[in-house]
Amino acid sequence: MRKTITLLLLPCFLQGCVSIPEGAFKLQQSTLEIRKMQTRKFDTKNEVELLSAGAAQLQDMGYIIDETEKDVGLIVASKDADATNGAQIAEMIAVALLTGVSGPTDKTQKIRVSFVTIPAANNSGAYLARITFQRVVWNDHGQIARVETISDPKIYQDFFSQLSKSVFLEANQL
Repeated sequence: MRKTITLLLLPCFLQGCVSIPEGAFKLQQSTLEIRKMQTRKFDTKNEVELLSAGAAQLQDMGYIIDETEKDVGLIVASKDADATNGAQIAEMIAVALLTGVSGPTDKTQKIRVSFVTIPAANNSGAYLARITFQRVVWNDHGQIARVETISDPKIYQDFFSQLSKSVFLEANQL
């Protein structure tokens, strides 16, 4: 009985030993800026048309649609690309000449895109669309060299500019 009471009270005593740092759950400013860059609001009542325009835009950009879940507003697409970097190769040659050891260089990459739509919280006639571009880079030894989110604002601006035109054309059946 005494053992049971001790086990029940132990978490209460341990709780006082651990504290959550102030601001631990607050998003950093850079996170908010990235999310803003990846998100746009579209004044449309038809989510399926927005998803369709997004899928068409991705295909125009050379992506292959891997998955779609229109019930939850999700499209996942990808494309393979060359990741060879001339400067990296020159650097590896210089290192090899100086040390006699050559390291791996980037060879291929897969760019994955996630396109998500959700109803706008304060506007019943609008949807928010968020897109993220990520890439996985493999080196010439077949190993993953890095995985990263692409944060070039131009890529996001270009996508949303073209998507806006597509949504307008679909909405007006032009």
